[in-house]
Amino acid sequence: MKNWKWTLPVGLMAIVAIALWFEPAFADKLSDAIAKAPQGTEPGQIDPSKPAGFLGIPGSPVVNPILAFCWAVWVGWIFSTVGAFGGVMAGVGHMSVFGFGTYAGSFKKTAPDLGKIVTDSIKASNQFLVGLSAAISSFNYLKMKRLVVPLAVTLGLGSLLGAWLAQELSAGKLDFKSYQGYFGLFVLLLGGWLLYETTPAGQAKKQTAKKAAKAFEDAAKKQASGESVDPTKIGLHINHFSISKCAFTFYGVPFQFNPLIPFLGGIVISAVAAFLGVGGGFLLVPFLTSVTQLPMYLAAGTSALAVLVSMVTSIITLLMKGTPIEWHFIGLEMLGIAVGSFVGPMTSKYFSDVWLKRLFIVLSLYVGIGYLLAGFFNYKIPGV
Repeated sequence: MKNWKWTLPVGLMAIVAIALWFEPAFADKLSDAIAKAPQGTEPGQIDPSKPAGFLGIPGSPVVNPILAFCWAVWVGWIFSTVGAFGGVMAGVGHMSVFGFGTYAGSFKKTAPDLGKIVTDSIKASNQFLVGLSAAISSFNYLKMKRLVVPLAVTLGLGSLLGAWLAQELSAGKLDFKSYQGYFGLFVLLLGGWLLYETTPAGQAKKQTAKKAAKAFEDAAKKQASGESVDPTKIGLHINHFSISKCAFTFYGVPFQFNPLIPFLGGIVISAVAAFLGVGGGFLLVPFLTSVTQLPMYLAAGTSALAVLVSMVTSIITLLMKGTPIEWHFIGLEMLGIAVGSFVGPMTSKYFSDVWLKRLFIVLSLYVGIGYLLAGFFNYKIPGV
């Protein structure tokens, strides 16, 4: 990990190089789909007289750059504050706030190939934003020694396989309405899980995590007041790692897990996340806190690295399948993500965890029900 500071820029340059390599292929694929679409002024038709918007398609939504930047700052702030929910908010922005979802859905009957290409581009756009935020968060948590590298690596190996499988099986095959329905179902289940975590039964399963969190907070208070702390109990220490067992301590509290479990969990979680075009942090964090009893101080960073692996794998697979990317738009959004990810850790201490969780529960239930009804039953509720 000594060369970690080079990993992020080299990895991003590799993605850009791969994208440029495949650009002629996806440009032809998009041009062919546009040529097959009927021309006219009705929904589901291409109007050549209109200015080019998203993906350079005449008549597609044109997004205000200030709105795109501000929404990306919000997405980066959310992910860097709680280690999750970034992919969901990125998806809400692309589908509802910017209007890409309605536009993709209009081609379901008139030009299904074009609708599926735009849908895949929405998924890839979500993942670019979450991937950058995950990269910045992983780097910060690694510097703070709050990232369990062996656990993140085993999760990441499973994520690599799951993300690749999901995109191989779904790229170019999902129309927007189906994607919206599945996205809504996922967000609704997410809201249900968050609600369960606030109940006494949900809280009772986190005793080890609470013990580690208290040890971390007590040590931090002692260090701040100038008291001496046993150096052997400070931070994270890996005591044993083999194919069947990983044991470590965090501020003196022991943990252990079978690496096969996070590997299998990584396959399932990243497959679901890649299929929906989200990061999967809200699946990974509960998985880490429930299965390995990890405290939130470690779960957020470990989750971020696993999300990064999943996002890079998924993006590369989509690009190899010829998915087009709106590079100027994504570049502006990634600038906003960087700002939000920088501000998030500095402002998170001013917000109550309880109120943040309650806010996410309300948002998840409303957005989940709205997308589920719109995608599977063609019924729209206000604001979604």
